[in-house]
Amino acid sequence: MRPLTRPDSAFAYLAGLLALSLALPVRAGEIGDLVEERRSEAIAIASDLFDYAELGYQEVKSSARLATYLDEHGFAVAKGVAGMPTSFIATRGKGKPVIAILAEFDALPGLSQAAVPRRQPVVEDATGHACGHHLFGSASATAGIAIAEWLTLTGTTGTVRVYGTPAEEGGSGKVYMTRAGLFDDVDVALHWHPNDRNVAVPESSNGNKSARFTFRGIAAHAAASPHRGRSALDGVEAMNYMANLIREHMPSRARIHYIITHGGDAPNVVPERAEVYYYVRHPERDEVDVLFDRVVAAAEGAALGTGTRMSYEVMHGNYPLLPNEALAKAIYAEMQKLGGVNYDEAELEFAKAIRKSLFGRKRPLSSAAEIAPFEFRQKTGSTDVGDVSWNVPTAGFGAATWVPGTAAHSWQAVAAGGMSIGHKGMMLAAEVLAATARELYANPKLVAAARTEFEQRRGADFVYRPLLGDRAPPLDYRR
Repeated sequence: MRPLTRPDSAFAYLAGLLALSLALPVRAGEIGDLVEERRSEAIAIASDLFDYAELGYQEVKSSARLATYLDEHGFAVAKGVAGMPTSFIATRGKGKPVIAILAEFDALPGLSQAAVPRRQPVVEDATGHACGHHLFGSASATAGIAIAEWLTLTGTTGTVRVYGTPAEEGGSGKVYMTRAGLFDDVDVALHWHPNDRNVAVPESSNGNKSARFTFRGIAAHAAASPHRGRSALDGVEAMNYMANLIREHMPSRARIHYIITHGGDAPNVVPERAEVYYYVRHPERDEVDVLFDRVVAAAEGAALGTGTRMSYEVMHGNYPLLPNEALAKAIYAEMQKLGGVNYDEAELEFAKAIRKSLFGRKRPLSSAAEIAPFEFRQKTGSTDVGDVSWNVPTAGFGAATWVPGTAAHSWQAVAAGGMSIGHKGMMLAAEVLAATARELYANPKLVAAARTEFEQRRGADFVYRPLLGDRAPPLDYRR
């Protein structure tokens, strides 16, 4: 990945371009009105997706709800693209530029939560939208509709596409869309994500790769004839021990996570099968492969040492995000115009109650109304937007849908995302997306600058090789 620094001439060009962009007529009221007209629809859809809380590749109702919304507003919807039944691409408009708006809608396991400021699962151990993808999908679809209406009302040439992307949480839905060439004719891709703050900056992330490692041994009576058995669980535990030793000798920015998904069936039976699920992460794509190969070697050694057999299945793989400063500046300018999220009295009381349950440093609740400074950010998490960003100029942002200080993948995130705090951040996101797209359609030089920067960062010799290889989408990975 090319560094953020560039020659002075490039900086001057981008600075001049930003000044030109800011000098254009704002017209925020017009695009804002088109978004605001759909507030009730957007909230109703987000509420439905919140209740559905469907896991990756199982988002049948969520995908259909969003696709129907777009179809009812004049979009041509292609469903089941790239071998994924819950994916779709909704298109409206004609000609160039083509702007893609990414929409996610999958939930997470085990985080069911009512929209109340205390731990209260709707159904114990059921699924929940702890990463706010119900808001993500609704805001992106609403923005797409507003943009399409603006194109029609103003007679502006351009195409808007809303990409319904399933299974972001470990399923890499966007990678299969990218691999299938579904972004090849796109000029710019925009996305956003629920957050505990408003942030629109150039950013990168960790690339990652995951796999399920299955060990197979020989079953035997654990007390009467243990010598006749070979424990598959021993293989898993030996692998985990060696993987933990790797931590001392891997780059400081790398990450390894695992869970044992199957450890046997009964204590008095030597386990014949055991399975462990691994993630490896690093900010550089090639280093992800290197670290993953070391984990595979640990698994092979564990199998040899325990007299078991090992096989593994790559589950997903994501590139790190490729930053685009030209696009990030355009998004930041729109967010600055619109401002952040302001709580009413009831929301403030809700936020205060949530805040009491948070661990770690607690930021002021007033920060939800602020915009974070414009500076490069290196995220430790991962996203399948990364693969999109290496194939088309891409940028995104975060909107304050959660109480400041809230961690993603927590019950507190679910709670705020299910009520008006989440809905306010969602509507801000929809308007920022729509306003940014409007500026891109109105300013071809901004699109060209984004493309120039994209090509510089990616490099002339770049060849796209998905980290997950040629495998088919793992449609049953959450079952």
